[in-house]
Amino acid sequence: MINLVWLVPVLPLAGFLINGLFRNSLSKGMTGVVGCGVLLGSFILSLLIFGQVRQEGFEAVTVTLFDFISVDKLHIPFAFQVDQLSVLFSLIITGVGFLIHLYSTSYMHEEEAPHFARYFSYLNLFVFSMLLLVLGANFVILFIGWEGVGLCSYLLIGYWFKNIEYGNAAKKAFIMNRIGDLGFLIAIFWMINQFGSVTFTEVFGSAKGASVGVMTGITLLLFVGATGKSAQIPLYTWLPDAMAGPTPVSALIHAATMVTAGIYMIARSHVLYSLAPVTQTVVAVIGLATALFAATIALKQNDIKKVLAYSTVSQLGYMFLGLGVGAYTGAVFHVMTHAFFKALLFLGAGSVIHAMGGEQDIRKMGGLRKALPVTSLTFLIGCVAIAGIPPFSGFFSKDEILAAAYAKSPVYYSIGLFTAMLTAFYMFRLFATTFSGQFRGTHDQEHHLHESPSSMTIPLIVLAILAAVAGFLGIPEALMPHAHVLEHFLSPVLAEGGSEAHGAVEISRGTELGLMGLSAGLALVVSLWAWSKFKSKPEVGEPAGFGKVLANKWYVDELYRAIIIRPMNVLGKFFVWLEKWVIDGAVNGTGRLVQYGGRQLRLLQSGQVGGYVLLMVIGILALFLVELFVKK
Repeated sequence: MINLVWLVPVLPLAGFLINGLFRNSLSKGMTGVVGCGVLLGSFILSLLIFGQVRQEGFEAVTVTLFDFISVDKLHIPFAFQVDQLSVLFSLIITGVGFLIHLYSTSYMHEEEAPHFARYFSYLNLFVFSMLLLVLGANFVILFIGWEGVGLCSYLLIGYWFKNIEYGNAAKKAFIMNRIGDLGFLIAIFWMINQFGSVTFTEVFGSAKGASVGVMTGITLLLFVGATGKSAQIPLYTWLPDAMAGPTPVSALIHAATMVTAGIYMIARSHVLYSLAPVTQTVVAVIGLATALFAATIALKQNDIKKVLAYSTVSQLGYMFLGLGVGAYTGAVFHVMTHAFFKALLFLGAGSVIHAMGGEQDIRKMGGLRKALPVTSLTFLIGCVAIAGIPPFSGFFSKDEILAAAYAKSPVYYSIGLFTAMLTAFYMFRLFATTFSGQFRGTHDQEHHLHESPSSMTIPLIVLAILAAVAGFLGIPEALMPHAHVLEHFLSPVLAEGGSEAHGAVEISRGTELGLMGLSAGLALVVSLWAWSKFKSKPEVGEPAGFGKVLANKWYVDELYRAIIIRPMNVLGKFFVWLEKWVIDGAVNGTGRLVQYGGRQLRLLQSGQVGGYVLLMVIGILALFLVELFVKK
């Protein structure tokens, strides 16, 4: 079965081709069957492969399909690596991706058939690219998938391409990702020069012989790529604007694809990062700063999707904090739990938007719990999970990262804990404002409020169950010895180089239990406080004072516009002028000069003998004068 791993990404690719090429002839029903069916097939194959990988004593297998690049001593095969890490990510991508595809069949039902098929073809291509990224056996195949998800994000964010604002958001995402990708590409070339290979096993095996400076340079460049793809400071501003796409697209980007690519890449390259302590510190600091910064912005957002978007940026910061302090298993664990509860929250937001006729401002909602009981309950489970309240999944994965942060530096832990409190506050502000109190929308909206169809609520229920119970895959040693199933499963991959997460957490059992109790207690208290504060008195006015600064996202977009975009526009206009009047002027001027000279010279060919004699006389006189002056 492992030798058929190539079918896992090929099935979504086939769905992309079928829906894309035959979009004008396929019915909506058939489009949905193809789009969802290929994902279900990939998920089943991933499950079967997982069954083999989870057996004791399993060693990583490389499945080579053909030689991709072969130049002199450099050989880059088109190959897939099947191990515990790649299989776990493929399960998350195909499983959550299938639920999002199923949800989309109803959410996008008002689209015309060709555009409906176009949408599903883009979704399938997105999943194909992400599977290529996580299954590739070398950095080049990983980079192909890396670029593929960047392309698909552009296509899906700008899906409603006739809207100029949405098109600008798509371009913003594409350009900011290209900035990060340049760093990744330079790192690949550096590895080729340093190690003569880009295959994971060969690079990791040779890395221990490289100098610290080289490893620091390569890992920092890889991290530049990760900051773009996984929306970290300073390349994070594209992700909130990605809400321009359909809500299921937001769920796919934030939960199962793209933004987790940077986490996967660093976890996969953890052997390199363990040899570059300076880079690990940079990763931890940037991750922690992003987590806190994005959480403060989420406090005052009123667009239901924007709150969740900044929440994703913040949670990604937690994952990078885990990677930076050596908690690789904890970071991957949080990727998994976050995929469940963030997909649930985005799809729940989509259900609310669907019921509200497209309205996204939570100030115009309220009291939706009665009209949308399934959406309300599942959304609440997602809020509890992300807030880190036990025994839901977010508590276990976030606590593992916080414990590792405490072992590294109590300052890391304190800032991380404060950020977790902010998370609990803004999520229950969102829930209370949306689902509690009195309805604040229009009479027409209230009249049309209804629960979403089963094709939308079933994915919500499945994700809610996963968000509630997935944490039990990572029960910490302090609570139950040898119960961390995920740690045991990933240890053959992430234990290399002494970098495995639990080994990095060198704190006593009593200390760890105390930290867990503190974080859980604070999360519960803050959640209840936010619930009681906003359920009866939601913030319906425009924010003022410092709240206005947070509502305007610390004016970072305005800062970027002033110091980067406007100067670049001025520079662009200068180059347009230079190209039009100097370069084109010189080239076109030369052509016009030749044309003019030709037109004038042809007048000399008049056919009149008298004219020719005159020219001959003038020529003789000219030669005579030249001769005269030369002799002098």
